[in-house]
Amino acid sequence: MRFENAYFIIGTAYSGKSTMVRLLAEKYNGIHCEENYHDRFFPDLNGEEYPCITYTRELKDWHDFIRRSPEEYEAWMDGVAKECEKLELEILKDLAQQGKPIFVDTNISPATLKQVAAPDHVLVMLADPQISVRRFFERPDREKQFLYRLIMEEPEPEKAMENFRRGLERINSQKRYDSFMNSGFPVIVRDESRSIEQTLEMVETVFGLL
Repeated sequence: MRFENAYFIIGTAYSGKSTMVRLLAEKYNGIHCEENYHDRFFPDLNGEEYPCITYTRELKDWHDFIRRSPEEYEAWMDGVAKECEKLELEILKDLAQQGKPIFVDTNISPATLKQVAAPDHVLVMLADPQISVRRFFERPDREKQFLYRLIMEEPEPEKAMENFRRGLERINSQKRYDSFMNSGFPVIVRDESRSIEQTLEMVETVFGLL
């Protein structure tokens, strides 16, 4: 299925994807699919079909989450992305029936988006890969602060933090950054000197909305 009225933003953390998707939905009276917009289906997902997404649902001790090796963390994140892609595409089929523009902050792969998105309806937004590693726990959202508390509860918090940060480095690597950069889609790189309004105008231009 090709989504003619959906606009997708992919890329790295801290690049402004979430902000842009929210502002676009507000300005154009569209459907806002924020990051992890599929979470409402989480309680009812089949664990055998979606083992990575439901991994946390089955956890007995959340400390096991932050004790995984960097390699295990990366493999899990990649698995989640693949499962989320399948789930998101099913959700988008239903949303497309509403006839409104859909603005999506997504992890759907560039290869899949080339098949399902309309021309000029995909944008890549990028930030320095190290920003996600350095600033991961600076955001006040509940999930990140929960993970921070778990790490601080470990017998050796410094080692636990170093282990977790090495996992973050793997999923925010230069290789992944370069893959997005060379995906074939338009790219906007984070620039601290640029205002949110200026970035929004750039995004609208890419999408042909102006």
